[in-house]
Formats: sequence, structure tokens, C-alpha cells
Amino acid sequence: MNRSFAIASLKHSATGTVAAISQRMMITGAIVFLTIGSAIAQNSELQEKVAAVKQSAAENKQRLQQYQWLETTQLTLKGDSKPPSQNLCRYGPDGQVQKNLVSPTPEPPSGGRMKQRIIAKKKEEMKDYMGDVKSLLSQYVPPDPQKMQQAYQAGKVSLNPAGGVVNLIFKDYAQPGDQMTLRFDTAAHKIISLSVNTYLGETKDAVTLQVQMASLPDGTNYAQQTVLDATAKQLVVTTTNSNYQHL
Repeated sequence: MNRSFAIASLKHSATGTVAAISQRMMITGAIVFLTIGSAIAQNSELQEKVAAVKQSAAENKQRLQQYQWLETTQLTLKGDSKPPSQNLCRYGPDGQVQKNLVSPTPEPPSGGRMKQRIIAKKKEEMKDYMGDVKSLLSQYVPPDPQKMQQAYQAGKVSLNPAGGVVNLIFKDYAQPGDQMTLRFDTAAHKIISLSVNTYLGETKDAVTLQVQMASLPDGTNYAQQTVLDATAKQLVVTTTNSNYQHL
């Protein structure tokens, strides 16, 4: 009798164990299913938002090519503000922005020949550096649909929704180690602002960009103001675009 009771108890225990394992497997399966479903939904939303931003950027660039505008650049070096420069800008046949200097020619430096040579050398170095700065700016402003697609395909884009605005975070967008955060108004179908952490030449030469967008009366979006901060050089470059005129 004791033996029969032991066998029955063993069978009951085994049945309970199997049921418990089955229950755990069902719960685990449900969690995996929900996780996969959530990942698929998130990826679908990300793909949709990236596509919307790419379309907006491409269409907006075409509209900007119908305009010319005034670009004002203000340098602040080691806390000292330099005289602003102005360029008349428009897109050329190659799709690149062409700039013509319209600000007055600065007066020649005063002092002896040695001082003039030192000043001229520093100005030439700054001119070369500013050329690199403008080249860097052009990689991010306006955002390039092709670069955005490459980052998406490489799995280096993440999405952070915030109400009617979404933040798209691109890593290794223009060069390895950089990051661009793009704020996109889903209702207006427009880019609101850009925030970039990048570098010029070497990673130790860190550069940050803050870009504020605005709209023309016909809805065309443009970079109203760009503030570049090159900490290593103690240089701040503020670029303001204004006086847009239809060609």
C-alpha cells in the first residue's frame, strides 16, 4: 500500500512539474512574442519617420534652389568679437551653394612690416580654418537624405518621440564618432532644429553645432541661425541667414 501511495505521489509530482514547466514556457513564449512584436512596431515607426524626414529634406532643398539670400557670419575668438562678414548665396547648377562676398574689404593692418606679417599670417591661418569650418557645416546643413539612409541601413538611427515632435538620433552620420539629433514636427512635416556633436580633423578638436530652422511665407524651410562652438580653438561662429528673395 505504501508502495502504491508512493507511486501515486510520484505521478502527481511529475504531472505538477510538467504543468509548471509548460506554464513557464507559455509565459516565456508570450514575453518573446510581445518583445518581437514591439521591436517590429518600433522599427516600422522608425522607418516611417526616417522616410518622412528624407522626403521633407529633399523637397525643401529643391525649393531653396529658387532663392538667393544673405549670409552673415560673426566670429568670436577667445571672447573677442571680430567684424562680421556677409555673403550673397544661391545654389549653383551643381546643387552646391555659391557665395559672393558683399561686405566691405577690411582696412589693411597698421604698424611695422613685422607686425603686418604676423597679422597677415594669423589671418591666413584663420581663413584656412574657416574654410574647414564651412566645409564641416555643409555636411550637416541642410541634412542629406542619402547620409540619413546610410545611417538607417547601418542600424545607427534611434527614435525618441515627444508628442507631436520626434527626435531622430543619427550616429556616425557624416564621420565616425559624430552624432546628429534632428527634431522633426510630424504635423507640419518640417525639421525644427539640429544639434550636432562632431569634430574638425581630429576627435580631440571637438565641435558642437546648434541649428535653428525657420520658414519663409511659402513654407520653405531654412537654417535661420547656426552656432558653431570649437572649444579647442576658443572660437564661436554664428551664421545667420536672412533676406531671402525668389529668383
